[in-house]
Amino acid sequence: MSTKSLNESDPNDLGGHEKNLNLKVLDAAEVEDIAVQDGVSAIYEAKCRLINDCLQNEVGFGAYQFQLFLLTGLGWMADNIWLQGVAIILPQVQLELNPVRVEFATLSLYVGLILGATTWGILADIIGRKPSFNITLFIAGVFGIAAGGANDFTTLGALIACLGFGVGGNLPVDGALFLEHIPKSHQWLLTLLSAWWALGQLFASLVAWPLITHFSCATAETCTKGNNMGWRYTLYVLGGVTFVMWILRYLVFDLQESSKYLIAKGRDEDAIQVLQNIARRNGRTMKLTVEDLRAVAGGASGESLRPTTLEIIKKSVSGFSLSHVKPLFQTRRLAVNTSITIMLWGLIGLAYPLFNGFITLYLNTHVTDAVSSTSLTYRNYAIISVCGVPGSILACLVVDYTRKDRGDGKNRFAMGGRKLTMAVSTALTGIFLFLFTTSTKEADVLGFSCASGLTQNAMYGVLYAYTPEVFPAPHRGTGDALCSSFNRITGILAPVIKIATTPASGTGSSSTANGPIFVSASLFIAASALMLLLPIETAGKAAL
Repeated sequence: MSTKSLNESDPNDLGGHEKNLNLKVLDAAEVEDIAVQDGVSAIYEAKCRLINDCLQNEVGFGAYQFQLFLLTGLGWMADNIWLQGVAIILPQVQLELNPVRVEFATLSLYVGLILGATTWGILADIIGRKPSFNITLFIAGVFGIAAGGANDFTTLGALIACLGFGVGGNLPVDGALFLEHIPKSHQWLLTLLSAWWALGQLFASLVAWPLITHFSCATAETCTKGNNMGWRYTLYVLGGVTFVMWILRYLVFDLQESSKYLIAKGRDEDAIQVLQNIARRNGRTMKLTVEDLRAVAGGASGESLRPTTLEIIKKSVSGFSLSHVKPLFQTRRLAVNTSITIMLWGLIGLAYPLFNGFITLYLNTHVTDAVSSTSLTYRNYAIISVCGVPGSILACLVVDYTRKDRGDGKNRFAMGGRKLTMAVSTALTGIFLFLFTTSTKEADVLGFSCASGLTQNAMYGVLYAYTPEVFPAPHRGTGDALCSSFNRITGILAPVIKIATTPASGTGSSSTANGPIFVSASLFIAASALMLLLPIETAGKAAL
């Protein structure tokens, strides 16, 4: 039997379980020999259509998904809180601890982020989304607080790497978990999740502005721990808030495992129970049953496919499993799309921290028409953070717009959608950063920084939505982990480039500081061109 017989109808045009259950029932031999298309088996895809139908027409979007939106949003917020938190404290750490290169703090963070993104993303496909979701913020909160008490730069770097290991798993895990719990009609909310990313930068800037301004030394000669507690207070607050986020996620919210992960593991009964729990919390009832799921698999019991505890442990300790990587390159179209997506995350992973990872240092060096001060630097940083929030909202307005089919069967270029929105916002980011390098007046520096902040958040909002959507649920954690890990791996080059192109003081003049910014802007432009070459558009489609 060919795969087509299971998929000849539009998987996004769901007319209820009755329509789906008209799919041909498979015998045991056909189940075993089923073709694999786009990285998933036809059986999984058929079951997923039933799950999507149930989420759309029976479970709906209600209290559970709203609470999950808030809590996954906190995870994204925490990720950027710490990316920006480390960037914020660099000038005062430089004055007090006098490291050889203060950029090594950022390098330490990215080492942790690489390990965290890889570990938690892959584990999400092996042992489930729920364990990764529940533990990452605990690690980040504990080590974030501990970092504030570091008495030397080596200790500070080690603790920052540990918090990076925790927070690094948030983006690949939280995005996949939220996507797999919402109906197709609300998938645009995955783009809106990026607003939490922008709020993370805003929160970090608002915490740091008063603390660093009022509790910091002015010069290295007079800088001691006693008169330079501002950056430590900042870490204490950010770490404490992260720990509170973990309490809300682990102790307050009753998280349900992903039903799509469960059916991929053959746990059909557990998947139905999850959907029933969500429907109950939404005040809804559902008709989908285990028998419905088994019907599209020839009546095979999901329990027969369920891995044992020993099998799970073996998978966890046996290293990187290619069983979740190969399906991401199953067909030529999917291989091209996966490769370009990973490349995009790599390019942006280097471009973003080259500017934003050292933005407080740049704000100190580019303003020549005003007396630079700690208060002015952090005030401007807070303003830039505010400007980034509307970028996520702007992306939501256009990300799902596509030109409707006129019914004549002809394919037409879709205006809007994921790819075009990403490409335009990414190109604008590069242009604004080029303009930033020409600026010496405070108003110009602030203006171009705000503009790039807005377009960057629009770009990230769409990229964060597109990436989990384009990967099927059985391998989504691994796909997200590959992208996020490559993002962090290239990001580790940012402090290296900064070290190679600026003086040992870590600052320098506006002319010497422009080198990393030129590289950042060029990478954004290159990424925007690649986005137009993506062969898969996910706008208007229910995620598998």
